[in-house]
Amino acid sequence: MTRTVFAVAAFLTSTAGFAADWPQWMGPNRDDDWTETGIIDAFPEAGPQVLWRRPVSGGFAGPAVVGGRVFVTDYLKSSGDDKPAPTRRNELVGRERVHCLDAQTGDEIWKHEYACNYTISYPAGPRCTPTVEGGRVFTLGAMGDLYCLDAATGRVIWSKNLPQTYNAPVPLWGYAGHPLVYQNLLIVMAGGENSAVVALDKETGREVWKTLSTPEIGYSPPTLIEAGGVTQLLIFHGKSLNSLNPETGSLYWSEPLATAFSMAIMAPRKSGDFLFAGGHNGKSLGLKLDASQPTVTNAWQGSRTLGLAPVSGTPFVLDGVAYGIDGNGIFRAMRVATGERLWGTSKPVNGQDNEKRGPNEGATFVTRNGDRFFIFGENGDLVIARLSPEKYEEVSRTKLLDPVGVGLGRSVVWSHPAYADKCVFARNDQEIVCVSLAAK
Repeated sequence: MTRTVFAVAAFLTSTAGFAADWPQWMGPNRDDDWTETGIIDAFPEAGPQVLWRRPVSGGFAGPAVVGGRVFVTDYLKSSGDDKPAPTRRNELVGRERVHCLDAQTGDEIWKHEYACNYTISYPAGPRCTPTVEGGRVFTLGAMGDLYCLDAATGRVIWSKNLPQTYNAPVPLWGYAGHPLVYQNLLIVMAGGENSAVVALDKETGREVWKTLSTPEIGYSPPTLIEAGGVTQLLIFHGKSLNSLNPETGSLYWSEPLATAFSMAIMAPRKSGDFLFAGGHNGKSLGLKLDASQPTVTNAWQGSRTLGLAPVSGTPFVLDGVAYGIDGNGIFRAMRVATGERLWGTSKPVNGQDNEKRGPNEGATFVTRNGDRFFIFGENGDLVIARLSPEKYEEVSRTKLLDPVGVGLGRSVVWSHPAYADKCVFARNDQEIVCVSLAAK
């Protein structure tokens, strides 16, 4: 076996996953739990060590890190007006790109790109973090271009354009539901009649099942939970929260949850026997999961003083309490079983300790490491904090990236970082950076 072939074979084996890998959105289990040890307790006064920076173009898609490689997507505009407006579809000519980088140096290993003209609002670039599994990398672009690539070489294994395949409208703010691998299936939000969600054979792209109809699929990813003695696939689109059998697509239950502008964005979160989801305009819902069968009963309905309704970012749930960003830019603690709000502050979002209002539709990305949390705010700051039902306690803060994107008239970074190899990998619309978080 030649050295090159051996290296490729070793990489294909490695993509089965190490504890230090971050192979998809929100990490190995899509729960934002980073299990590496030997991580710093506080940032050095001069800031953590930057290991490398590399230019990239626009995109909201976070990176994935597997087997010493970083996978990140972006959009290279050729022409068109990309100034964002909340409900105006921008028309751009350009190319979407998938980059594979060396995790230690940032050097490019391979690149796959394809022509892709945008007709979406906020057209910075792709939204979905690559999903890396079994030697393949699955990417979903903002206009619905779905690719399965060889993770070692970038070779196209199969591809589909979801709007064409399913006669589906492109969501106003682009395709944003991160693809999910379940057993031999790749599950994606597609759209169209009876194809809001589809399951494809991950090796060939052949359709296995499709189901659900909705005028707009929203922006929430397919999510798995264990409840009622079975594995349930949760689909939160713009009109309702649904539970399916992930093997067949058959419906277990459905509960109405209509968010404004179909802005269902967060992944539904489970805590014990309770489940909640929320979205734009203060809409949120708590459900009691049956312990013996896949059914639910209503536990609470969100209001101006009850519940949590994120517009950007999925809350972290620990010991019955959800910690995450509300639509008005306040970072909250909320009891999942009752919807009771325990405390709120805008400090993780923008560094200002305001209890009543933060940046409108502000974004935070919350990741646990041991007994504390790393919170990446839309202002480009990375915060180490302790979160409890009693209070928010900030331990340390550093500037990770400049907020060079534009969101609702302010400068923002709206991209979930990856945590792997004792580092944080984060991107904005100009660069991707690798910063060491290793304890000395």
